[in-house]
Amino acid sequence: MTTTLARWDPFRDLVRIEEELGRLFGRTFDWTEPLRPSARGSWMPAMDVYETDDKIVAKVELPGIEPGDVEVSVEDSTLTISGKREFSSEVKEENYHRVERRYGAFSRAITLPQTADTEKVEASFDKGVLTVEVAKTERAKPKRIRVRAK
Repeated sequence: MTTTLARWDPFRDLVRIEEELGRLFGRTFDWTEPLRPSARGSWMPAMDVYETDDKIVAKVELPGIEPGDVEVSVEDSTLTISGKREFSSEVKEENYHRVERRYGAFSRAITLPQTADTEKVEASFDKGVLTVEVAKTERAKPKRIRVRAK
């Protein structure tokens, strides 16, 4: 009887589990598989939206994207931020061990409140974060009314 010794590699089992989970979630939620650099499609960057007394602010994380590759538009009461992050061609796909960053087209849209002045929109880009500020109409700004004694 011949016994063959096989070297146990715990990471091989973990990678296999991760691949299976990637395939499962990829079919269910249309996510890309974590170990396939060729898997590209749409993605959604993280976005925060908040309001101050005089404006509505949206901040979107876009690391690795040039400001010229981002489009900001307002139509009716919808603010849309879209663009595309290209997969790096500096390294051959077969040389990658893992690809977790998302690539391809993205688009985020938010409905602005009636208090937004869509004629006054400013966008700036700093350290991979896009900031879009939409001014509020004058009537929407809170006014302090002085109470007089009679």
